[in-house]
Amino acid sequence: MSDVSRLPGPLMEKWDWQYAGACRELDTELFFHPEGERGSSRRRRAANAKAICASCPVIEECRSHALAAREPYGIWGGMTEEERREYLAVMRVG
Repeated sequence: MSDVSRLPGPLMEKWDWQYAGACRELDTELFFHPEGERGSSRRRRAANAKAICASCPVIEECRSHALAAREPYGIWGGMTEEERREYLAVMRVG
């Protein structure tokens, strides 16, 4: 379960960036792996999601949110959950 204490408050200005997301009207299954998905299927789905993120005008805001909130699942800001964990681990050490 995510620790919601790191999330910004309910002020609309804190969340407005989401309206401009390239993923806004897309199926969430593109960004969140189904139970038991492994191997090439998972890599392919992640690559497709990251391609959508690459063209997103709010990729930096999305990535910042995911890192600050420590989003445990899905592709956020062009990063998988594993990439976010690795990034945060490096940031703690460095």
